[in-house]
Amino acid sequence: MGEMIEGRYHVEGRPADTTVDGAFRREPSVLRDWIGTEAHPADPGRYHLFVAWNCPWAHRALLAREELGLKDITVSYALPRRTEEGWVFGEESELGVSALHEVYARQPEPYTGRVTVPVLWDRVAGRIVSNESADIVRMFGRFPGVPDLCPGPLREEIERWNGVIYETVNNGVYRAGFARTQAAYDAAVTEVFATLDRIEAHLEGRDWLAGDVFTEADLRLFPTLARFDVAYHYAFKCNIRRLTDYPRLWDYARRIYHRPGVAGTVRFDFYKRGYFSPSELRNPLGIVPAGPVIDWSL
Repeated sequence: MGEMIEGRYHVEGRPADTTVDGAFRREPSVLRDWIGTEAHPADPGRYHLFVAWNCPWAHRALLAREELGLKDITVSYALPRRTEEGWVFGEESELGVSALHEVYARQPEPYTGRVTVPVLWDRVAGRIVSNESADIVRMFGRFPGVPDLCPGPLREEIERWNGVIYETVNNGVYRAGFARTQAAYDAAVTEVFATLDRIEAHLEGRDWLAGDVFTEADLRLFPTLARFDVAYHYAFKCNIRRLTDYPRLWDYARRIYHRPGVAGTVRFDFYKRGYFSPSELRNPLGIVPAGPVIDWSL
């Protein structure tokens, strides 16, 4: 995967993420300014998202945009398969760019690092606000009049779930899929299913993870659930059970899917095309499976 070095894109960059003793390690995002500051006020029509349909981290930002009704934040969608140029756009995008690295190249301070989605762009300031999905979700709550996905009385519980979900589920499936040793894979996949089992038990008599309302914790779990059976079960070898094997969790995932606007953020076909793209480690021939066909109706 290519990377930016001092504001210039290099096709032959570092590996996407590093491994230590065969274990996957995700590098942290480094562009982390905030909406709601003097530099980036919460003004309508000012911001633009660059995303990819198949990226679960970008999916978080799309979900927050829908849940909070921020349709004035416009969106450019990358194609599901990256090229040597990284994420590329099939249609004319914001700024007239054809590849995402061109957006990173416009940072006033020369950027060094990975070229990832989501990217939140400030049209007025002419710079990236953030490429960290968790921050983007949270800062969208700073626009006036939007619902609160992290209400004060539930914040501690939401933060606990966020931590568990990120480490063992959102990132856990990647730790399983990109493991380089049997021991690293075994440890990761065990944690994935231990947490799914825990959530299945927790949902007995409950609709949501924290309190009795949909919160940021539910939003952050859903992108992994949406991709689980069509991608992670096969491509990342997270195959002890399927999402559909968990009665409560499967019902929970479908209820989120049927919330207003959520289905429009989901593209199962893109998930398969992205996760089964040619990969020396996982899928050298790049053959995309036909199934599974899953009925998400309630």
